Amino acid sequence: MSKLSRRDFLKSATIAGAGLTIAPRILNAGKFRFKRNKPNGKINIAFIGVGHRGSWHLNNVANYKDVEITAICDIDPEAIAKSQQILREHSRKEATVYTGDEYAFMKLLERDDVDGVIISTPWRWHTPMSVAAMRAGKYTGVEVSAANTIAECWDLVNTYEETGTPLMILENVCFAREALAVLKMVRKGLFGEVVHATCGYQHDLREVKFNPGVEFGKGAKGEARWRTEHSLKRNGDLYPTHGVGPVATWFNINRGNKFESITSVATKSTSLHHYIVKHPQGGINHPNAKLKWKLGDIVTSTIKTANGETIVVSHDTNLPRPYSWGFTLHGNEGVWEGKYEGRRIYIEGKSPKHTWETGADYDKYMKEYDHKMWKEEEEKAKGSGHGGIDFFTIKTFLEGVREEKEPPLDVYDAAAWSAISPLSEASVASNGAPQFFPDFTRGKWMTNKPKFGLE
Repeated sequence: MSKLSRRDFLKSATIAGAGLTIAPRILNAGKFRFKRNKPNGKINIAFIGVGHRGSWHLNNVANYKDVEITAICDIDPEAIAKSQQILREHSRKEATVYTGDEYAFMKLLERDDVDGVIISTPWRWHTPMSVAAMRAGKYTGVEVSAANTIAECWDLVNTYEETGTPLMILENVCFAREALAVLKMVRKGLFGEVVHATCGYQHDLREVKFNPGVEFGKGAKGEARWRTEHSLKRNGDLYPTHGVGPVATWFNINRGNKFESITSVATKSTSLHHYIVKHPQGGINHPNAKLKWKLGDIVTSTIKTANGETIVVSHDTNLPRPYSWGFTLHGNEGVWEGKYEGRRIYIEGKSPKHTWETGADYDKYMKEYDHKMWKEEEEKAKGSGHGGIDFFTIKTFLEGVREEKEPPLDVYDAAAWSAISPLSEASVASNGAPQFFPDFTRGKWMTNKPKFGLE
């Protein structure tokens, strides 16, 4: 597709929104068909959304000499100016700008000199923009979560299967050093047969959701412009992929295993109201103190897999607390708890009986099973963001574009992981009743082989 009008976009989005209803027509669609614009030259990358997250990606991509940054798109003039400054600091020419309205990205996607796009926008735009990018033949990298509804999950899968244009979910925690080390431990059988894991997104975001003071929505700053509305109107695990992404790689989800069902419950909602009332710029008489927040302070979900494992996922963004991914892993020969959970491990027959190995003893395991990604490129990763994991995320995306190959975290991962949000909302609304995951792979999970983090 060389041209993509707004009418075409809206039409395709409406058709794709039908989800399963169009699936039978594309069951036999061709597979990967992406081709770079100039296979023997530099790769051309564009950015849709260059706010806080997008500008980090822009800065990392600008370090690659074989990558041209051709265009950027954002409706915020400050974000555009900051991004052009980043390019100048890397001795690059400024990128062509697309701005003015929410559909400016459509004109960007018409460009012939764009091989791949990185989408870092408010959540509600992730699926529509990804669908448009795939239809335009652009290798697509999308921030998390990739979709907000089951229909949107199917939009992503159906569009990929129809167009053959790959999509990578840019879940950076999958590249965390400890997550990759544990992946290697699992594959080497250190824990025996794994049966259970815990994970989550436990992050005090009150100052992000209200900025400045206790304000959100129009006139606010940063993510408070849009993210806070989700807490006002939705009750479920709104941001599951940081936790569940790594666990999905440990449990071979979509590659010999799949998510089967989920049950979710939520506590009452107290903390956002409390924050507004107690804040110096708020108070009991502040208009936002009258709001009834829907999101429970803690949402707890239990996922059952086809192979019989369970995963407990926690969403906790409104309470005062230190940051945590909540990672633990349990097998019939041992258990591990990550850096936010005490950094400890117990392996039957190796560890002192009934005694955790911590400190230097724990570090020996992490060194022995350190993944080659980190062993080989630790220095390059420094300063890239989130302790270095952003370097590996972007490197993997660019390799996919450059080598014209499928990403290791693909559209089926994007759909399965993102589906946790709407399914958890449905479960919470029905007092914890089980909800069942669609099979986005249409049965291919039974024969698919692992492809992430291979050595």
